[in-house]
Amino acid sequence: MNQEKKIFIIGYSGHAYVVLDSILEQGLVVGGYFAKDYNVDNPYELDFFGDEMAEDVGQILTNHYIFPCIGDNKVRERVIGFIASKGFSQLAIIDKTALVSEKATIGLSTFVGKNACINSLAKIGDGVIINTAAVIEHECVIGDFSHVAPNATLAGNVTLGKKVFFGVGAVAKQGITIGDNSVIGAGSVVISDIPANEVWVGNPAKRIKGLNH
Repeated sequence: MNQEKKIFIIGYSGHAYVVLDSILEQGLVVGGYFAKDYNVDNPYELDFFGDEMAEDVGQILTNHYIFPCIGDNKVRERVIGFIASKGFSQLAIIDKTALVSEKATIGLSTFVGKNACINSLAKIGDGVIINTAAVIEHECVIGDFSHVAPNATLAGNVTLGKKVFFGVGAVAKQGITIGDNSVIGAGSVVISDIPANEVWVGNPAKRIKGLNH
């Protein structure tokens, strides 16, 4: 990335704090944040620029990057759609402690957290969160706007669709596919393919309900 550009963020609460640590620890400069409401606590002492959809946002972001710090997959998808529609500059944020293979690919507006591991030939889409200490093994494919939670593990050749939430400490055996919009509960062990729009939990993981999308 261009080191002279500042990074502006959208969203400024829990998940944003993790992303900000990764940005600042690399010596990069944060220009401020966009959000619907001012953060009274403001732990990183950032300047507030209001709603990202304000008319003058393009002038603020000229020659700078913008990054979505939003944990909810659906909301993150909408925000990134807005960013792309305006032609604003995007980037990936990869924590300096993450281990990422040179043969892996990482999409735009994707975050890779502390001590995460992404191995050879893995393909990570746009707007993805690979959270703290998650393991993405060789040749996995992670669809756009999905979230792999802290300490989760995907064995080799696992495919996650779009907007999948793969919970804290969950495990997927090699070669399985999890469909779009599905949710895998914390600590679950997934040993078979899962269709789109379903919630699975347990060890081994079992379907508990469908989701409407």
